[in-house]
Amino acid sequence: MARLLILRLLPPIIALVLLDQAVTWIVSYKLDTDAWQREDIFWLMLAGQALLIGLLIWVVIRAVNRSMASVALLSEQIAQRSAQDLGRMELDNLPTEFDQLLTHTNALFARLNDTFEAQRRFVGHAAHQLKTPLAGLKLESELMLAQPLPPDIRARAERIKSVTDRMIRMGTQLLLLARVDPEGRPQDHFVLLDLSDWTRTCGAEWLERTQACHIDLQLEAPEHPVWIEGDPVLLRELLGNLIDNSIRYAKGANRIRLIVTETPPTLSIEDDGCGISMADQSRVFDAFYRASDALAGGSGLGLALVREIARAHGAWWNLVSVPQLNGVKITILFPGLRKGAQLNRLERLNQFQI
Repeated sequence: MARLLILRLLPPIIALVLLDQAVTWIVSYKLDTDAWQREDIFWLMLAGQALLIGLLIWVVIRAVNRSMASVALLSEQIAQRSAQDLGRMELDNLPTEFDQLLTHTNALFARLNDTFEAQRRFVGHAAHQLKTPLAGLKLESELMLAQPLPPDIRARAERIKSVTDRMIRMGTQLLLLARVDPEGRPQDHFVLLDLSDWTRTCGAEWLERTQACHIDLQLEAPEHPVWIEGDPVLLRELLGNLIDNSIRYAKGANRIRLIVTETPPTLSIEDDGCGISMADQSRVFDAFYRASDALAGGSGLGLALVREIARAHGAWWNLVSVPQLNGVKITILFPGLRKGAQLNRLERLNQFQI
């Protein structure tokens, strides 16, 4: 940077010094100063020095701004990146010293990305390998429960089956979290979906369970299509997690509403249960976070998976609960159709997340 500033500042400074010497020579040898008063000479020298200092300040500011322009662009690129975006940064016309900094920063991003990718592969492989023995354990517990058993043995077998079901669900959620990884380009599986019809079909699958829990499952959706681009498998998991979350944790709920609106396409799930405390509202989307008053049986991955699926679709999400609402309302706002744009996850997120 010192070398660069010297190269930029030295020529204009030399020019200003020569200009000052030229003006001094003109005043000394070319102008008739015999009739001048000392005060006139003083003010002339003062004005000349002020002009020289002003020009020098302008030259320094201009040189520094030009030298730091590329650095400012680099800083802006870093500031606009999300925590998931570890791709290379490309910037032309950087000073040599900052070019080395950019090279080392890209190398660091590459190492971090390799580390995160190894963690994601481990989670995916571990979850997949656990499914087979867990499925066998579940089958064995179901076979035990199908036979006459003493009450204490039956209670233990039911606990084993319940824990196994929860572990199988956690494994499935971990696999889905690996699938919505940004490097996996989940948008490659996007298809054109009618959000109204899709919500009506997928919501109907939960009618039996909600009725068993004495909860009225309602749908409010336009009769005409509301088109979005999405992955049906991931969106089914998103809706299922939101409904399941309301069933499990909305104490005293009598109603769950699925609301679809258009312009922009929006899916909301609202219940009239006990709501979520103010202290927990900002953290319920974090992986493995469970509120202090949450019932046992959850994995803490449901809403984290909802958040990741929403991000993968370039969608914005919002939660409203007490004191604004008696209950919980979670809204997923989808971006408009971008046919042929082939935007990746981070580009969609930057464009549509509020």
